[in-house]
Amino acid sequence: MKVIILGAGGRGNVYAKYFSENGVEIAGLADPNTERLHKVANSNGIPEASLYHSWEEVLEKPKFADAVVNATTDHLHYKSTMKAIERGYHILIEKPISPSENECIEMVEAAERKNLIFAVCHVLRYAPFFEKIKELVENGAVGDILNFQLTENVGYWHFAHSFVRGVFRNEKVSSPMILAKSCHDLDIISYIMNKKCVSVMSDGGLTHFVHANKPEGAPTHCLDGCPHEKSCPYFAPKLYLTQITDVSWPTTAVTTDTSFAGRYAALQTGQYGRCVYQCDNDMADHQSAVFTMEDGSTASFNLIALSSETTRILRIYGTKGDIQGHLDRNQILLSDFNSKKIIDVKYDTVSSLVSGHGGGDARLVEDFIDAVKGDTRSMKTSGRLSLQSHRMAFAAEKSRKTGQRISL
Repeated sequence: MKVIILGAGGRGNVYAKYFSENGVEIAGLADPNTERLHKVANSNGIPEASLYHSWEEVLEKPKFADAVVNATTDHLHYKSTMKAIERGYHILIEKPISPSENECIEMVEAAERKNLIFAVCHVLRYAPFFEKIKELVENGAVGDILNFQLTENVGYWHFAHSFVRGVFRNEKVSSPMILAKSCHDLDIISYIMNKKCVSVMSDGGLTHFVHANKPEGAPTHCLDGCPHEKSCPYFAPKLYLTQITDVSWPTTAVTTDTSFAGRYAALQTGQYGRCVYQCDNDMADHQSAVFTMEDGSTASFNLIALSSETTRILRIYGTKGDIQGHLDRNQILLSDFNSKKIIDVKYDTVSSLVSGHGGGDARLVEDFIDAVKGDTRSMKTSGRLSLQSHRMAFAAEKSRKTGQRISL
């Protein structure tokens, strides 16, 4: 089996690693950033002859692999994917599918017309934590679900890194926050409830990371003598210069030169060295949504940037019991109304540590490889399945901006 990876950023690097570890040849790797391109290539043994500087350069060639992994930026997904489908490649696409609802639908339908696999990287479906909760619900442990509550705690530092300073900081370069970050969560709601969503009400916005909250005397870049360096949790050197050896994400996103000098130079003038109150960001730092399902049950979702934890917390209320879950604590508690017992549910926490997203990254890649080889039985994700979570996100964003209930 051979794959082509479009995009050598953080996610492209992750997928290159797992495909390589599974014995899949990476026949092509494309990225306009030469340093990043060669860094991912060197880490995964990809030869120079397989490197390209644009997705167009790769896909103008006749088909030379089995599948394309699309890890380009959101706004490039549509054109690059449609070209890959035209060439006859199976697709593994990083979420979100596209910032446009119509483009999402077009891509899914184009792949279906050509009978191609179109898998979306909704990796949480593969995390043992969510697999166990899905199993409990399907086995009737809580009866019929009346309400599903899910909170995504983004983490104050993670939000500042990715959605204030970083590549997902505004809708011009990314997608709305609830789509860019939280279509994972809406997909989990859809996956576990297994019901059609019919309408949504949503509210929220950008409140904290705005110019009006700039501390007095703060320069545009932290290293230009900020008088608040000791009191500000977002002071860039605190986040990006404290790692001496074994430099890891998010620091690796700052520059390909991860030496102290390289990082320092990048913070002096680059985007990750900017004051978080003086960036070109427009992503909501808090948002709440209530989704109504076809049977009248509801799901409530809360996204919050300013949290100490970076995790997901849920509670599922059913007619026979309820479930409490805390992802990063590996904790699932099942309460049974009849026995009045609270069970600490055990699940495979070892494999959840194997890869990112609670073990989901590696397992998704493994199932995609099997699917391309002809065995689709264990595939949990597809473009068609992912359309509901994307449509829920688009509707929630429209509701947030208009103040109206939106029907799907």
